[in-house]
Amino acid sequence: MTETAKNGAEPAAAAQPKMQILGQFIRDMSFENFLMQKGVTGEVTPDIQVQVALDAKKRPVDHQFEVITKFTVRSTNKSDNAPLFLIELEYAGIFHIENVPEDQLHPFLLIECPRMLFPFVRRIVSDLTRDGGFPPLNLEMVDFVALYRQEIARRAEAQKTAQPAN
Repeated sequence: MTETAKNGAEPAAAAQPKMQILGQFIRDMSFENFLMQKGVTGEVTPDIQVQVALDAKKRPVDHQFEVITKFTVRSTNKSDNAPLFLIELEYAGIFHIENVPEDQLHPFLLIECPRMLFPFVRRIVSDLTRDGGFPPLNLEMVDFVALYRQEIARRAEAQKTAQPAN
């Protein structure tokens, strides 16, 4: 007879990870419209480059973390490489996280939490570009898993090169 059959109850399941967004906010934001500053007119064909950086830190309260997504969006004119606009945005969220094993906390903070924040970042960038006189820019989805793996590989490589050869 199984344990369930003996007492009619399921064995205690492992505690499920819990995540709650306590708050989210713009930490820093700037939008520079080079096209308007220079008074450039005529046809432009924008080339967009997006850079993403992530950071997470423990807060003084138990189980609380601050996750910061940093987006830099540059647009240049394809024909003459002249800058059109520059957006620098730091968007943060305060998360309450429980039941995540210590060895999985780092990837959880830098993959799952930014996924939760991304739709809001996308909306802010779209509104900024539209309000700045450009067509609204709808950011492509960011692969936070690939971004995390690249950062881990970069850190491993930096650590290898920092160690002296024997």
